[in-house]
Amino acid sequence: MSVSMQDVMKQSGVAFGTSGARGLVTAMTDRVCYVYARSFIKYCEQNYKCDHTIAIAGDLRPSTERILKSLVKAGEDSAWKVIYCGRIPSPAIALYGIDKALPTIMVTGSHIPADRNGIKFNHPMGEITKKDEQGIVSQSVDFDEAIFDAKGMLKNAPALPAIETEAEENYIKRYPEFFGTKALSGLTIGVYQHSAVGRDIVVKVLESLGATVKPFARSETFIPVDTEAIRKEDEELAREFSHKDFVDAIFSTDGDSDRPLLADDTGMWLRGDVLGILAAQALGIKRIATPVSCNTSLEKSGSFDKICRTRIGSPYVIAGMESLVDEDKAAVAGYEANGGFLLQTDLTRTFEDGATRTLKALPTRDALLPMLAVMVRVREERMCIVDLLKKLPKRFTLSDRLKEFPTEISKAKLAEIREQKLGKKLFGALTAKPSRFKPKDGSTPAPFHGEIVSIDETDGYRMEFDSGDIVHLRPSGNAPEFRCYVETEDKVRSAELLAGCMKIMEGWRK
Repeated sequence: MSVSMQDVMKQSGVAFGTSGARGLVTAMTDRVCYVYARSFIKYCEQNYKCDHTIAIAGDLRPSTERILKSLVKAGEDSAWKVIYCGRIPSPAIALYGIDKALPTIMVTGSHIPADRNGIKFNHPMGEITKKDEQGIVSQSVDFDEAIFDAKGMLKNAPALPAIETEAEENYIKRYPEFFGTKALSGLTIGVYQHSAVGRDIVVKVLESLGATVKPFARSETFIPVDTEAIRKEDEELAREFSHKDFVDAIFSTDGDSDRPLLADDTGMWLRGDVLGILAAQALGIKRIATPVSCNTSLEKSGSFDKICRTRIGSPYVIAGMESLVDEDKAAVAGYEANGGFLLQTDLTRTFEDGATRTLKALPTRDALLPMLAVMVRVREERMCIVDLLKKLPKRFTLSDRLKEFPTEISKAKLAEIREQKLGKKLFGALTAKPSRFKPKDGSTPAPFHGEIVSIDETDGYRMEFDSGDIVHLRPSGNAPEFRCYVETEDKVRSAELLAGCMKIMEGWRK
C-alpha cells in the first residue's frame, strides 16, 4: 500500500521541529520511523547523487535500539545498504557521511527526557535544511502493512549490522590532527560523563591532546542534560567535583554529544552563547551566524567583521552561515545558545608549535570543537577561563522553560501579547530601574515601568527595554515547552528578571 508522509505525521503527532523529527516514544512506533526513513531515502534518491548506501547511529536512550532496527528495515526494503556506526555523537555520524558522500541518520532525542526520542537526518553534504524537510514531508512510500502488528511494531525486526568503527575513529582523530598532540599537555580536565553517548570519546580526545583526564558521575540510566537549562543538581555536582579534585576545567555534553557544557576551575558552567563567542575568538573566526536569542556581547565585543542573526535552530544557522561565505575565503562559523558550534568553511591556523594545519568544515552542531578551542587558548596564553570571560562586555543571559506546556497555547499567548501590545504591562515593572530621587512631598514614588525600545519577531517575541534589559519569549520547536530568555548587564539582575518572568508565565497555565 502507499502511505504519505504527511498522513503519518498527522496521525502520529511526530513532526519536524528545529532539528529533526521528535515525539513521544509511544508515538514513534516502528511503522512511523520506518516511513520517515523510507521517505528520506526516496528524497535523497531524487535530489542527491547517492550510492544506495546509508549510515546510521544512535544515542544511549532505551528506545534507540528499537528505532535503529526500524531504520535497518527501511534501508533493506529500499534496496539500500545500511552501515551501522554504533552509539556515537551526532557530529561523528554527520562527519562520516560528509567524508563518504553518504546520507546519514542519527537516532536521538538530544536533551529531552527518555520518554521521547527523535530522528536527525543529514544529506551527503551535511545537515538537512528546511527545504529538505519539505521535500521529505511531500513523499509517499509503498510497503506491505503486514510487516507491522496492530500497534505499529515490526513483527520480525532485523538484527543490527556489525558496527563500522571508522566513523568514531575519524571523529577522534580530527582534533589532535588539527590542534596537535600536545595542545592540552599540563592541563587537568574533568569529564562529567552521565549518559552522554560521547562520554568515552570525550575522554579519548582529551587524552590524545595530552590532557590528564578525570571522568566522573557515569550513569547507566538516561539523564536529560539540557545545556540551555542546566539543572541545579548538575550545577552542584560540578562545584563539588571541582572542590574535591583540582581541575582546570570540566567538559560535558548533552545526550547525543552535539551540545557542549564547559565549566571553569570552580565548577561554574558557562552559558553556551558565551562559549560560542570565546571559541570563535580563539579560532580567529571573523564571520558568525547565531540565533537572535544569543548574548549581545557578540556585537559589543568588536571581535567580528560580519554577524548574521537568525531564527533558532541549526537549519537557520546553517542558512545564515551560507549567506556569509564570500570569495575572499574568510572562515565562517556559527553557534547556538546551547553551545553547539558549526564550522561552515575549512579553517587554517598556525599553532604554538609553528605548524600550520587545516580543520575541515563540519556544518552541524559539534560539542568538542568550542570547548577544545577555548582550552587550547587557555594553555597557550597561560591564563584561566575566568580571565577570558573578564574580557567580554558585561552582558548576562539566562533561560528557563515551562515544561509540558502545549505549543498551540504558547503560540496563542504570544499572539495575544503581540496584538494587544501587552509587553510593557506584563514585563515593564521587572525591567525598570527605580529613580534615585524621591518625590519632594514625601509621598510614595509611582511604580516604574520600563519602556520597550525595540521588538524583534525573528523567532518568538523579543523585547528590549530602555534599561538595556531583554526579555525573549518563544515556544520550543521540538518539545511542548515555552522558553524564556533574558539578558541584562548584571548576573544577579538576570536571575531576578528570569524568576519574575517565569512567575508571570507560570500563571498562564491557569
